[in-house]
Amino acid sequence: MNRIRILFVLLIYCNLIWAQAPTDSSIIVKVLTFNILHGATMQKDFNYDVIAKVIQDANPDFVALQEVDFKTSRSSGKDLATELGLRCKMVPLFARAIDFDKGEYGVGILSRYPFLRTQNNPLPSTSGHEARTSLIVTTKISSGDIINLVCTHIDYLPEGDRIAQAKQINKLYSKENYPTILAGDFNDIPGSDPIKLLEKKWGITYDKSNPEPTFPSNKPKVKIDYVMFAPVSRWRVIHQEVIHNDIASDHCAYLVTLQLIK
Repeated sequence: MNRIRILFVLLIYCNLIWAQAPTDSSIIVKVLTFNILHGATMQKDFNYDVIAKVIQDANPDFVALQEVDFKTSRSSGKDLATELGLRCKMVPLFARAIDFDKGEYGVGILSRYPFLRTQNNPLPSTSGHEARTSLIVTTKISSGDIINLVCTHIDYLPEGDRIAQAKQINKLYSKENYPTILAGDFNDIPGSDPIKLLEKKWGITYDKSNPEPTFPSNKPKVKIDYVMFAPVSRWRVIHQEVIHNDIASDHCAYLVTLQLIK
């Protein structure tokens, strides 16, 4: 009888240890979204090391970049995504939204994992407005699971195309075959119509009643930078953090740690 009691106690003890075991790092995904102001810092120079350090210190698996220059004159012909990828030892990818200044301008993704699929999907835009796009990559993470990351930069004009673009994002990506993360500068605040549209299809990583602001970087007042996920049942938010750096960009970077649910 005593032997059975000892075994029972040991079993309870082992269960407590297993319950407190750290989360399996192979299904943890860290995503950073960062509007990098075409590579120009708040000191009005093109110091890519300053931008790269924000990324390196955050140590993400993926970075969704907005306002990315590709070989424009103002960026001295540099491929900004590649410049940051080299510094951060991550795989870079650029997606064109418009032709600009003898080069191109759009969004980008940096990844610790190779890409299985990439696709650049333009978003609807009214004639005369700056065209916007969305970039999706499919990749296999260290657990062997396949996931998607979508990076986008939605229209900033008050009378612009945010509603139409949010609807298109939902249509394109919210029912992908693989668990999907959506990240970017959405240029609107929680509670606005475009964000409420996205929240119908995507899980959120922020407190709707008290969202931490991300813009402007020197004195953040509004949240316009986001990380979302779908389907809701496949992801759990572990941590979220607004990274305050008033030199690297006019936006704060936003870092979210997610757990993929098997």
